[in-house]
Amino acid sequence: MPTSLLSSAQLDTAAIQAILSLARQMRSAWPTPPRTLEDKAVALVFEKPSLRTRTSFDIGLSRLGANVTYLDQSGSPLGDRESIKDFTKTLERYADSIVARVRRHSVLEDMDRHARVPIVNALSDFEHPCQALGDALTIQTVYGRLKGVKIAYIGDGNNVCNSLMLTMTALGATVSIVAPSAYEPQPDVVALARQRAEAAGGAVRLASDPSAIAGHDVVYTDTWVSMGSESERDERVEAFQRYRVTKASMDRASVGGKQPSFMHCLPAFRGVEVDDAIIDGPGSLVYEQAENRMHAQNALLTMLLNPDTKNTNGANP
Repeated sequence: MPTSLLSSAQLDTAAIQAILSLARQMRSAWPTPPRTLEDKAVALVFEKPSLRTRTSFDIGLSRLGANVTYLDQSGSPLGDRESIKDFTKTLERYADSIVARVRRHSVLEDMDRHARVPIVNALSDFEHPCQALGDALTIQTVYGRLKGVKIAYIGDGNNVCNSLMLTMTALGATVSIVAPSAYEPQPDVVALARQRAEAAGGAVRLASDPSAIAGHDVVYTDTWVSMGSESERDERVEAFQRYRVTKASMDRASVGGKQPSFMHCLPAFRGVEVDDAIIDGPGSLVYEQAENRMHAQNALLTMLLNPDTKNTNGANP
């Protein structure tokens, strides 16, 4: 296990499997999981608003016995009022870990450089590793494995896409990114995901034709206009129109007549990137994803703050 988690690339296959194994145990014991974080203090530092991220960390860690403090930095971006170094060095005197949701990934890197406590990326403009861990737990629960599962991510090659690729490929899944050429994920992230896929028996594929979602077990999308890209709304909506997830596109994605599962990290703009009939349909896993974020994060923080943590379920990629 790394000492902090800024990127999904920091977690190798064994570390992800260990987190998922402990997360399954914690989910089975919910709502009375073992109090693995008794007497620990966790600071939640948020430059961006949130429903799932804040609530899943706050309630989830509190159930494990942690003292959780929320610091709203939306009106005072980190580094403006005081230096990131001073902010971090002060906060580490109070908290055992700092969970930060930031606008710029470089802020997390600065915090980690100065901190003596684990820093956890709760979302940056580059990655969303906690989301990917919750997504892996969700797929593993539904399909019993990750290895060999085919996942089509359709839409913007953004932070969610980056972490999804890096996490799922390390577990042997095949990940197809279906996006307009101008919105593909960064080439260096794709290259790293392909290295991880080669080692684990998975694959990464890139396509610009929306019909490329055919033959997948899971279809995953995200909002086309993330926080920070609102000025590009009109051009993004126009660029992504063909990538909307509808009944017709899910029918095309079907394997052997069976429609794939649908995933979305939320919040979703219904009728924009996905139709109501899909997000509310029987194959939708969006609320399971939301819950599993909490269990995966609980397992992650338990292992970061208690490096000798053991789990008994064993790994099942």
